[in-house]
Amino acid sequence: MAMSSSAERGNANNNNQGSLEISGPEFICIGKVHRAHGIKGDVVLDPMTDFPERIRRGKTVYMGEDHLPLTVARVRQKQPFLLVGFKEIEDETKASEFRNTYLYVKTTDLPKLPEGEYYFHQLIGLNAVNMNEEKIGILSEILETGANDVYVIRKNDGSEELVPDVPQFIRQIDIDNHFIKIDFPEWI
Repeated sequence: MAMSSSAERGNANNNNQGSLEISGPEFICIGKVHRAHGIKGDVVLDPMTDFPERIRRGKTVYMGEDHLPLTVARVRQKQPFLLVGFKEIEDETKASEFRNTYLYVKTTDLPKLPEGEYYFHQLIGLNAVNMNEEKIGILSEILETGANDVYVIRKNDGSEELVPDVPQFIRQIDIDNHFIKIDFPEWI
């Protein structure tokens, strides 16, 4: 079962946020800065994570495509946003430079998930194999729906198939060996 917000899957409209490489992305987006807030250099952050508690005082995060390291100095909630101040940003002028910029954490800093749950970036790029372990394609995208996620399988012939993330169809996920075994529905 996949577990993650859309930004954490490493695919939030920016190729630097994820990859189809086996190694996966080094950074995962956890939020987007909307604007500066106040005169002390705080920013209004739209959290894009299932784990907003990771944005806490003393935590190192990375700003923008250059992944500028910043240390969180203070955090307060202002639903649905967070007001975040950084040690390295001391005034409104400097904070304004980060308007509409994404905030990241290193994938190595992500919390461990329970057994059988995965971050999207761990799944995207896995080889999709059938029950006979023949490669059918690659898991290229994960669509979040109300009931369950849907895996987009880019088949070897270039076409795409949609497979619901339910035990009936998703039989095995093996991150170490880089494959997902699928009992493809009859309509495929």
